[in-house]
Amino acid sequence: MRSLRATRSMTLRHRNSLPVPDDLAMEIFSRLPSKAMARCRCACKLWSSMLHSQDFTDSFLTKSCARPQLLFVREDYRVRRQFIFVSSPQHPEEEKNSSSYVVVASNHLACFPSYYELFGCTNGFLCFGADMILEGRVKPAYVPLICNPSTGQSLMLPTLKSSRKRFGVESYLGYDPVSKEFKVLSMEPSFVTGHTVGHQVLTLGTKKLSWRLVECCIPHLSSRKWICISGVLYYAARVAMFSEDYMVVSFDLRSEKFSSVKFGTKPMPGSTTLVNYGGKIGLLMSGDSYDVGQESKSIELWLLLDAAKHEWSKHVYELPLYWEVVVTETMCIAGMVGTNEIVLSPRYQNVPYYLIYYNLESKKIRKVGIQGLEAFQGNSFKTLVNYVENVKLL
Repeated sequence: MRSLRATRSMTLRHRNSLPVPDDLAMEIFSRLPSKAMARCRCACKLWSSMLHSQDFTDSFLTKSCARPQLLFVREDYRVRRQFIFVSSPQHPEEEKNSSSYVVVASNHLACFPSYYELFGCTNGFLCFGADMILEGRVKPAYVPLICNPSTGQSLMLPTLKSSRKRFGVESYLGYDPVSKEFKVLSMEPSFVTGHTVGHQVLTLGTKKLSWRLVECCIPHLSSRKWICISGVLYYAARVAMFSEDYMVVSFDLRSEKFSSVKFGTKPMPGSTTLVNYGGKIGLLMSGDSYDVGQESKSIELWLLLDAAKHEWSKHVYELPLYWEVVVTETMCIAGMVGTNEIVLSPRYQNVPYYLIYYNLESKKIRKVGIQGLEAFQGNSFKTLVNYVENVKLL
């Protein structure tokens, strides 16, 4: 009897142990696709504990940041309305026996209901907004949602304090690499003052999620154009609702303080996109029109030099003559890859799908085909650059 118990005990210990060192096991796990990693979490308690550990999720995120991807977001109506996420390598490859370039979108991630409105992405987490009917409420209330396409998880946040808005509420998702915290900043417009009011912050990962009101002494009207760089949220804003004066507002995630920089040289066109230029905030926009299109002649890059002096550096990049041959429709500036290549996507995609890569140094244009999305014909999709997979659970 003792021998049998001892054998069973040894068998259990063997089943719950790894035949390889922990460091090597973590390295192997980090190379797996996110779906395979999710299955490994369910294989045994030891694997689950390892894959949930802070060390592993931090290590995976670091490696993921070294190989950013393109993320394609489509709204699918075939079965039920839902957002479909597919990622691909960010750097195009030249096809064999051809001068064409392609990226292959083969990594299908989780799907989420499409009655949410996508606000943006930070470090692999996506921020949505929605009008939801909550328990105990007669009228819909605004509720932001955070989701992770890599793990398939979503987290509905509490209702904003004193919010009765059904539209117009802006939410931004930021990540502080020092404290390793995600924070959501939300605000809503006031048609009385012409400014945003009710600025609130919520920290993810706390036991009880709750909104905190934060003071903002900078009158402004926020927009959907935003980015998070090194623990600071930046978003484009008007001075007031109908003003043609613009600024960039920043929110430090650690101090939870606001500041602003005037952009007074000209109105920001609709094509304006906020980018991370080597750790600095930059503004990409059409140089001679509201949108980037076939008739565009240049693209401008504005870099912030001195926030205290509201000083910007303007760089104008003339588009090559064959631009109007390659580009035949209105384009959206998806963002910047590194510090020398702009990625543009057609506002209304048609089959075959493609992107435009414009190199600021060589002035060369590459029309890059997207393979793997042929089954999703119909509505347009949104292209996000510099997407990183994050296996941290919500």
